[in-house]
Amino acid sequence: MIMNLSQALRLISPQIRYDNSAEPREELRKQARIALVGSGGKTTALFQLARELPPPVIVTATAHLDVNQIHLADSHWSWEKPDDLIALKDNLHGVLLVTGPVIGDRTKGLDKDAIDRLHAFCDAHVLPLLIEADGSRQRPLKAPAERVSPNFEGEPPIPDFVDAVLVMAGLSGIGKPLTEEFVHRPEIFARLSGMKAGAVITPEMLLRVLTHPAGGLKNIPPHARRVALLNQADTPKLQAQAKALAESLLTAYQSVVIASLSQSRIHAVYEPVAGILLAAGEATRFGQPKQLLDYHGQPFVRAVTQTALASGLSPVVVVTGANASDLEAALHDLPIIIAHNPDWQNGQSSSIQTGLQAIRHPVLRNASTEFFEFFGEREGIGSAIFLLVDQPQVSTTVIHALVEQHRTNLPPIVAPLVAGQRANPVLFDCATFPDLMALTGDMGGRAIFGKYQVTYMPWHDESLLLDVDTPEDLERLRNREE
Repeated sequence: MIMNLSQALRLISPQIRYDNSAEPREELRKQARIALVGSGGKTTALFQLARELPPPVIVTATAHLDVNQIHLADSHWSWEKPDDLIALKDNLHGVLLVTGPVIGDRTKGLDKDAIDRLHAFCDAHVLPLLIEADGSRQRPLKAPAERVSPNFEGEPPIPDFVDAVLVMAGLSGIGKPLTEEFVHRPEIFARLSGMKAGAVITPEMLLRVLTHPAGGLKNIPPHARRVALLNQADTPKLQAQAKALAESLLTAYQSVVIASLSQSRIHAVYEPVAGILLAAGEATRFGQPKQLLDYHGQPFVRAVTQTALASGLSPVVVVTGANASDLEAALHDLPIIIAHNPDWQNGQSSSIQTGLQAIRHPVLRNASTEFFEFFGEREGIGSAIFLLVDQPQVSTTVIHALVEQHRTNLPPIVAPLVAGQRANPVLFDCATFPDLMALTGDMGGRAIFGKYQVTYMPWHDESLLLDVDTPEDLERLRNREE
């Protein structure tokens, strides 16, 4: 499945869900308010995104637009006075570009009063509003100006009502000299990156600018979701550099998208991935707490937890139930969340839900909604990998593979396939979380496999098929590793 920009931004879910008639449907957040800032294909992204959403879609700008870009919309409305919106409501078709008057070869950006009125109009008519909030003079890279923008809190002029801000950078600028030819405002870019004007631009310099409060993060409203879009990843080398940048950018952004928009390609979406270790059972079949069995000199529960941490999962949640105090003692010095499930005897579903509640995902605040509520929230775990405490042999390698598979097109469920059999651990995209929260009794995640398309990842480690339920299983595990 090829992912487009609206899916990468989670405006339209790439997950296919099926109702009782087996007809697929897409979940859409219609009232998205998104501002685009930065450089490296911002206008391309703006209109590409507008074309991917169901019409009508309102596109506007708080900065100047070149008149040659007007044709990218189906219609253009030049707004000079409040009454100009009256006629707009009777002409809501396709992609509508609303700007200030045309002055010479540019359109004037909307001021704060006008953008607030347009926002209210879009609210009243349940319309998406996409906003280009600064200019870059077609350079691949830029730095924000230090001046104060009229009617806004500063440059870039980002309205305070936006749900998300898409901060763009053109990777074609990497390896080029830090000059006006490749960077808009090179002197500010140089200062923010800690380098001198004329120096060769490196990924590390770009990282410093994108994560600087006066750089990529400047003027983003505190409540808005921050998304970095690394565009122009048109070669394998640039794609590799972008992937190296993405991990570091997740310290400042909730999502990082790697794209080649000129080719209409999304290469990867980086989001935080949680690890949820289900360790609440009593292990009656085994006869003693499996969580505390020895595996290479440490308890099972600690071994699996350390693997999750070493794999870069964050946060890592350990769900306890029976023998909770002993498990907590075994984990006391690790940077994890321990979530006690008081209803552990009611079955695995309660432990799954305890783990999900612990990561505080915004979609769980209204688990019954049909809409994929994601934008407008500061938090946001993109997916969660569920691990079993009786599988201490699970490696960082398979966890990394699950994460990489998910990044390519955000499938709803990713599971290893070993010798034709589904194995653990399993990754669940956040779009599945409401259905996981609706499980009851001893139902596990596989109960929703029929509702979603499952991506099976071929894997050649048969140890993933073994979980330790009996002393004989433990002996088989130890024998495999001798």
